[in-house]
Amino acid sequence: MAETDNTREKGAREEELAAGFLEKNGARILERNFRNRRGEIDIIALEGDDTLLFIEVKYRKSDMRGLPAEAVNYKKQKTICRVADFYRAKNDLDESFKYRFDVISITDKGITHFKNAFSYIPR
Repeated sequence: MAETDNTREKGAREEELAAGFLEKNGARILERNFRNRRGEIDIIALEGDDTLLFIEVKYRKSDMRGLPAEAVNYKKQKTICRVADFYRAKNDLDESFKYRFDVISITDKGITHFKNAFSYIPR
């Protein structure tokens, strides 16, 4: 149990770093840890006036086993797309509203923001 709590605390710290990074770069955070029964999106933000960002945050102590962003596999991408569908429907956002799927990769060396990290996966 203590290890799970420690992992959650670490994840929360990394998401806090990512949110600060986004805000510093002009994005406005709309939601954190938005979830439904299908899954979760770490951060939902607005870039400018018209681009919604669905962001997955991944952390690894180092990049020796690859970048954290590489852990966002097809299954995770599909889950994020389904949760994004739910968010967009819940907020009455039609197809004219632009959106993007990003990944923020954090290591002890720093933060990398992968814009358009993956494309929308249709149902």
